[in-house]
Amino acid sequence: MPRMTRLRLALPATAALLALTACTTSQEAAAPATTPHISTAFELPDAKAYPEGIAVDSRNGDVYVGSFTNGAIYRAAKDAGRAEVFLPSGTDGRHTANGLRVDTAGRLWVIDHTTGVAVYDTGTRALIARFDAPRADQPFLNDLAITPDGSVYLTDSVRPIVYRVTPDELSTAITHGGRAELSVFTNLVKDPAPGSTPLLNGIVADPAGRYLLVVDMPTGDLYRVSLDAARAVTKVIQRGGTMINGDGLELRGDTLWVVRNKDNTVSRWQVTGDGSTVEQQQLITDAALAIPTTIAHAGDRALVVISQFDRGGPMGEGTPAPFTVAAIDGI
Repeated sequence: MPRMTRLRLALPATAALLALTACTTSQEAAAPATTPHISTAFELPDAKAYPEGIAVDSRNGDVYVGSFTNGAIYRAAKDAGRAEVFLPSGTDGRHTANGLRVDTAGRLWVIDHTTGVAVYDTGTRALIARFDAPRADQPFLNDLAITPDGSVYLTDSVRPIVYRVTPDELSTAITHGGRAELSVFTNLVKDPAPGSTPLLNGIVADPAGRYLLVVDMPTGDLYRVSLDAARAVTKVIQRGGTMINGDGLELRGDTLWVVRNKDNTVSRWQVTGDGSTVEQQQLITDAALAIPTTIAHAGDRALVVISQFDRGGPMGEGTPAPFTVAAIDGI
């Protein structure tokens, strides 16, 4: 795999990441394609939104979507047909936004892949804390997951690193000026062979707090990272399908959803009790998904971000259609 540093000056960051992945479907296996019912959940208010991340506030059903190309955050109230601008482009110096999550206290976590992660109060829209990525190497912070104890874990797509913010670290940052540095939780590959370093993307947490699952986008490998003292890293056995071009993940109970961006695909997988094996149960592929980046359920609705990165965005030329978040029934 070419080093990311060779691409930073030549391509927008997401284009660089996606250019490193093969749009490979030849490994697709037994699970049959399913005719989806795809509809528009809500529209975004920006003609050049190019959305990437999504988060659902479980307390009230509000949905937050981030723009990768301008850093704005949009909010759609439950059952609303159109989102509003929640945080404008340039807020707190941010001009890109990718991974998003809302924690149980109603705080919105927003990744700026170039710098770190910011934490907002969804009631007041105030910035309450931010955690900066170490600057030893230019980062590409990508996605995040929250465990039951309130810890937040983030992936870095330049290096095979998972960062962590603990509840105590968040409290300390809020008390002492609101700013701190991200700390490394684990390095997935201690001594990678040349050209074999994973390009980490989506991350999810086991509901019981035992492990994380992290996808390597170019290869489709899925890693299990234990959250005990050993912090052991193992590859998950995959049956019945592939996760190549895997981007956003969602885990609810023992069901895992995988969004494969360049393949315009969303798949559903069954996870074994210990997280060591997954088996594909359902596959939906449709050009209408237009480079989907991630998924989040709001109640029983599967909401999928339609990025259109290849339509005048960071992946190609053309004119995008109005930007929307899609709802997919039956997955």
